[in-house]
Amino acid sequence: MSEVNYQQPISTVDTLIEMYTAGRRDFSRAELGNANLQDVNLKGSDLSYADLSTANLRGANLRGTDLSYADLSQADLQDADLRGALLMSANLRQANLEGAKLEKADGDRNTHFPENFDLVKAGLQMREE
Repeated sequence: MSEVNYQQPISTVDTLIEMYTAGRRDFSRAELGNANLQDVNLKGSDLSYADLSTANLRGANLRGTDLSYADLSQADLQDADLRGALLMSANLRQANLEGAKLEKADGDRNTHFPENFDLVKAGLQMREE
């Protein structure tokens, strides 16, 4: 196994999955824009400040994941499990949230959702700072 410099942000799907399988959960500042993460299990991970713009996260298990300040603009989150996720100041503009499970996920006034997205219907909790 090659030595990994933990100071460098994660930038490949293979590295992310290998580290998750090995028990690591801190992937803050990962650079995975346009990555194919369909059906991946990242439950309980820290993906704060990550670039996941235009990523395919369709069907992904992101339950309880910290996505605070993450860029999820134009990401495909269809049928993803985001229950209990932290979405503080996350950018979800133009993301596909069709069928995504968002019950008890937390957002704040700086969290940006797609136009006409119904926060109440999705079961999101909006926190005041």
